[in-house]
Amino acid sequence: MSQVTNDPWTFSTNSLPSDPRLMTTVANGYLGTRIFGDVLHVNGLYNGAVGDCHRADVPSPLNVRLCATKEVIVDESFSLSIKTGTFSHILQCSSFTATQQIFAHRSHRHLLVNIITLKRTGESSPVSLNLQTEMKVESQDLELHIGHAFHDAQYIYGNILVPEVESCPRKSIHMIWNAVPQSLVLETELEKSWVFLTAVSESEKDVKDKFVEGQALSDEGQLYLSHEKAWAELWMGSCIDIESSLDLKPIIYGCLYYLLSSLPPLGSTEEFHGISPGGLSNGRRNEDYWGHVFWDQDTWVYPNILLFYPEMAAHILKYRIRTLSGAVENAKQQGYKGAKFPWESALTGYEVCPEKIYGEQEIHINGDVLVAFKQYYHMTKDLDFFASAGGWDVVNAIAEYWCSRVIWSTEEQCYHVNGVMPPDEYHSVDNSIYTNALVQTSLQFAMDLAGELKKNVPDAWKDIANQIKLPYDSKMNYHPEYDGYTIGEKVKQADVVLLGYPMMFQMTTEQRKNDLEIYESVTDVDGPAMTWSMFAIGWMELKKAQVAQEQLKKCFANITEPFKIWTENADGSGAVNFLTGIGGFLQAILFGYTGFRITDKSLKFDPIFPDDVKKLCIKGICYLGNKLDFMFTRDIMTVELMSALKSQNCSLDVIFGEHETCLPLYIGKPVSFPTQAGCIKQRSCCWPF
Repeated sequence: MSQVTNDPWTFSTNSLPSDPRLMTTVANGYLGTRIFGDVLHVNGLYNGAVGDCHRADVPSPLNVRLCATKEVIVDESFSLSIKTGTFSHILQCSSFTATQQIFAHRSHRHLLVNIITLKRTGESSPVSLNLQTEMKVESQDLELHIGHAFHDAQYIYGNILVPEVESCPRKSIHMIWNAVPQSLVLETELEKSWVFLTAVSESEKDVKDKFVEGQALSDEGQLYLSHEKAWAELWMGSCIDIESSLDLKPIIYGCLYYLLSSLPPLGSTEEFHGISPGGLSNGRRNEDYWGHVFWDQDTWVYPNILLFYPEMAAHILKYRIRTLSGAVENAKQQGYKGAKFPWESALTGYEVCPEKIYGEQEIHINGDVLVAFKQYYHMTKDLDFFASAGGWDVVNAIAEYWCSRVIWSTEEQCYHVNGVMPPDEYHSVDNSIYTNALVQTSLQFAMDLAGELKKNVPDAWKDIANQIKLPYDSKMNYHPEYDGYTIGEKVKQADVVLLGYPMMFQMTTEQRKNDLEIYESVTDVDGPAMTWSMFAIGWMELKKAQVAQEQLKKCFANITEPFKIWTENADGSGAVNFLTGIGGFLQAILFGYTGFRITDKSLKFDPIFPDDVKKLCIKGICYLGNKLDFMFTRDIMTVELMSALKSQNCSLDVIFGEHETCLPLYIGKPVSFPTQAGCIKQRSCCWPF
C-alpha cells in the first residue's frame, strides 16, 4: 500500500485497506459515517431494549464511488485531510480528472456533504463519469417511510423500533438528500462541480430548515469554505508540535482529529450524547461495543479535551448530568442510594450492558465520572456549573452511593467495598485498590466542593473517606490490586498503575516504582491499546525516560495504515477507531512528556525528554480561562500567555518552588527559564506549592 504524500496532516494512499473496518471516518459530533460504508449514525440514536441497545443504522447516501469504465485510468489516490476533516478520492483519467470530497460539516452539524468535480484535461468532446451507489431505503433498526420530495430531493422519516427502556419514547429521525445519478456528464465546460447534500435531524421542520441552509451555502460557494474555516478555528485552539526521531507528528495529529471529530462544534448548544470507544461512525449491533459510552470517555478521552477545550469538556459532563436520573434508578435496582452510573450507557443512563456481571460490578465508573468533574472544576473554577447547571447533583449523588455501598468490617475496623470488578476484568474481587481509592477521592472532592457551595454534608462522608480500606503490602511495599492478590497473577489492563496517574494517589517514589514493575510484568501483552500509555506516564514520573519510551512504542502496533485507525488490540481485533487507545496515547504526550498535573491550586509541570525527542510545543492550554503556550526542550522551557480571562492581564505566575520568586505572565511577553519542575498559579492566591 504505497503512500502518496509525507504531509503529516494528510493520510494518502493509492489503494484502500482490504478490511473495511479500517476505513477512515468523518464525523462532527452529531453525524458520523465510515467512508464508503452503507450506514451513518446519529449521536444519541439507539435502537433496542437494555442489553440489545445499539446505535441505530441509518441508510447512508454517501456510499458513492467513482467509476471510469470507458476511460484509461492514469492515476488514482485516496486521502484524508485531517486539517479540514475531508476525505478525497481523485481519479485521473486520459481525458479528465474526477475529484470526490466527502465531509461531515464541522459547523453545520446536521449536514453531510459529497462534492464531485470533473475537470477536462483532454479534447473538448463531452466526458462522462459513472457513479456506483448502493443506497437502499431500509434499516434493521428503523421503521422508515418515504415522504414527498423536497426541493427535488429525497425525503424519508421514521422511528426506532424498540426504545432503550419502556419509559423512553421511540426517537424519530428525518433525512433529506440529493439522489445521486448513475453518471455525470461534462458537456462543454472546462470544469464543473455537483454538490450532493444529506441533512439529518429529529423533526420534519428542522431537517427541511437544515437542508435549505445547506443549499444556500452551496449556492453562495460557502459550503466547503465554512466547513474548512470551522476546522481552522478548531485547530487554532489546540496544537501539539513535536520534533522527534520517531514519526510522531502524523500519529498525534490523527489522534486529535479522531477525538475532535467525535465532539460538537464550538459554540454548539444542542444536546450531546457522549463518546463511545469506537466513535460515532462505528457501533453497530455486535460491533465496537454497540456505540455505548464507558469509562473510556471520562478517563481516557476527556483529559485531553479538557486541556484545550473546556467548553467541549463541559458537553461530556452535561451528558452525565442529563443521564443522572437513569443512574439513580440503577442504584435503586441494586438496593443502594444515590446514583450508580451505568458501565455501559446510551441515551437514558440506564444500564445497557449485555452482560449482567459488568453492569453490576464495575462500579468504579462512578469514581471515574466524578474525577472528570473534579478535573473540570480545578481547571476552570466554574462554580456556576456545579451550583446551577447540575454538576453538584452528580457529585452529591455519587457520594451518597458510595456511602450506601460500603460496609463496616468489625474485624479490620475499616470500610470495605465487596463484590466488584476492577479495571482488570479478569477478576471479581473485594476491596479493589483502584475502586476504593476512587471512593476516597470522590468523598474528599464532594466535601471540598460542598464547602465552596456553602452546603452541609453528612458526617459519614468524612468518616468513610478517612477509613476506607486501601490495600497495601508493607513487606513488598506495593499496592495489591485487591484483597488476596498474589504477585504473578495475570492482569488484563492498566489498573493499579492508574493510582499514580490520573488519580494522583499519595504514595512514595519507591511504592510507585514497585507498582509499575510488578504489574508491568504480569499485564496481558494482548490487552487493550491504552494500557501501555499509563505505564509510560508512570515511568516518566520517575524520570526513567527510555523505559517509558519503550512502553509508549508498544502503542504503535495498534495503529493501522493508511488512515492511522487504531484497533483495540494489537492483532487488529476488538473495537476499531479505538478512541480509548488514542486518548491514552495523547495523555502520554500531554501529561507524560510535560508532566502536567491538574491540582486544586495549580497546573503543575515537570517535563522529561527521551533521547529521541528534541522539542515539544503545546499551544492552547486553557487554564482558569487563560490561554497558554508551552515550549519544552531539554535545556530551556518557555511559557507565553496568549489571552487572559476577561482581559485580566498578568493574573498568572510561573512558580518553581516554595521560596522561589514568581515569574509573572503578561500577554505577548514569553517567559523562558531552565527546564525544571514548577507550576502555573493564579496570582491572587497565596497557596503553598
